[in-house]
Amino acid sequence: MKPTLISGFLAVLAHPASAFFRMPCPGRLVDERADPIVNPGEVSGHVHSIVGGSGFGFNMTYEDARSSSCSSCPIKADLSNYWVPHLYYRAQNGTFINVPVSGDGSGSMGGITVYYLQRPGANKDQLHAFPEGFRMLAGNPFKRNYTGDFAAQAISYACLNYNGPATAETNGFPDYNCPDGLRAQVFFPSCWDGKNLDSADHKSHVAYPESGAYNDGVCPESHPVHLVSIFYEIIFQTNLFSGMWWDNKQPFVWAMGDPTGYGFHGDFVNGWDINVLQYAVDNCNNDSGQISDCLAADGSQHFDLFTNTESSMCTLPAFVDETVKGVLGSLPGCNDVTWGPEPATVQTCDDKASITDSALANYYTDLTTSLKWEYVGCGFDNLGSRTFNAATTSSNNMTVETCVQYCSDAGYSYAGLEYATQCYCGNSLPSDRAPVPGVVGNCLDPCSGNEKQMCGGPATLSVYHNCANGGECKNANIGSIEGAAGASNPPPPPSSSSTSSSSSTSSTSSPSSPSPPSPPSTSSPSTSSAPSQKSKCKIE
Repeated sequence: MKPTLISGFLAVLAHPASAFFRMPCPGRLVDERADPIVNPGEVSGHVHSIVGGSGFGFNMTYEDARSSSCSSCPIKADLSNYWVPHLYYRAQNGTFINVPVSGDGSGSMGGITVYYLQRPGANKDQLHAFPEGFRMLAGNPFKRNYTGDFAAQAISYACLNYNGPATAETNGFPDYNCPDGLRAQVFFPSCWDGKNLDSADHKSHVAYPESGAYNDGVCPESHPVHLVSIFYEIIFQTNLFSGMWWDNKQPFVWAMGDPTGYGFHGDFVNGWDINVLQYAVDNCNNDSGQISDCLAADGSQHFDLFTNTESSMCTLPAFVDETVKGVLGSLPGCNDVTWGPEPATVQTCDDKASITDSALANYYTDLTTSLKWEYVGCGFDNLGSRTFNAATTSSNNMTVETCVQYCSDAGYSYAGLEYATQCYCGNSLPSDRAPVPGVVGNCLDPCSGNEKQMCGGPATLSVYHNCANGGECKNANIGSIEGAAGASNPPPPPSSSSTSSSSSTSSTSSPSSPSPPSPPSTSSPSTSSAPSQKSKCKIE
């Protein structure tokens, strides 16, 4: 029998005097094999579900995070990135299917909920915000058994049943169906050595308490600085597969080939305005968990917030040239399913995936040469008050060229495509409807007349502008391999003949442990050389 977690999520919130605030992130940035902590500049070992600031990139720094134009999480002062492995269903025929996250559908991607908890321990320590450049991991992707220590207790699962009795939380995957999905949870170490922003294994510079509990205790002398605690939860819709269990074992597996659940883990890259977070740690003492209950000195709300629509629109392109969703013949990367109980080992395979900006061609159509129109980005629309209302047409054979030509012939300078079939024209783009720079947005509906093109989405417009009358025709930047600070100069327009930034691949999936990291840069990487983009694929 799998061990149950007596001090699970309920225990996380069981301290009556403990303050915390909960940050529900309405959307995700992207699902792909990216991990700038463990695999900077390279394809990572397995697929992650990533939320937070749009400055996320394969070589990102604190400066990249702070350069984000939006976040899939609500607090504007928090441009951090948070990620966990993605979950897959393992079918009887050997294929794998990605499990949707709660909130997925209709062009949207559901997110993660992040908790910030003030847990000073028995010594009532002063709590500190994360410093600039700080990053860390929690959990171990190689783990395949329950060891009982604080690090093991910090990984847990809640089987959701909103219409029935609650079941005890577990440290591994439950072997029974969860009627309303499976909530995966990870509590991060809260004790820091006070010196290193990172470490060779990305964990040694932090520690769980040496006594008390994994989520509230006394820090060891080696790690004396007590940080604010963070805790993630993400709900996967495992209930959609309730009729597809096919043996005596539960059928779900993490992206790194873990069917036990013990290898769940989380990654964190700090992107906070440090002063804003420290004020919240010191002064937001409400135990409601509501962001709105965190008040400034004058009684106003301390946090400025993105709207849910803005956060849901904050999405990035996938730069790794592989398919990670749908029915797959194998898990992306070199990730055979390993049951344990011994730890998983490094695996090798012919992994041809690479990082390439040719993926940008999937999100817009380059008309800068053929029609002298440029892509502006994914803008906002409203059924009651259209962004472009001068002229409109619709067709079950709609393409980007059809709409742009229609608006051009009618004498208008803007064209917007929506919901796969609709075309709208105008001569101005209101600032409150303009695309967020540096992101894809939710313009993910294939055009009805060409499924390889994107024609907006629900209440979103793929916006094009006539650039024939002067100035350079240049498509909008919708994401950068490097990270936001490295994207001040957008890449050239992609075309069908685009080549990878690096065509290098590797036959090895998971090399030896990562080498000691260099201290995070304090300067903009915009002038740095291009990253190495070989698919080296460490398991974490």
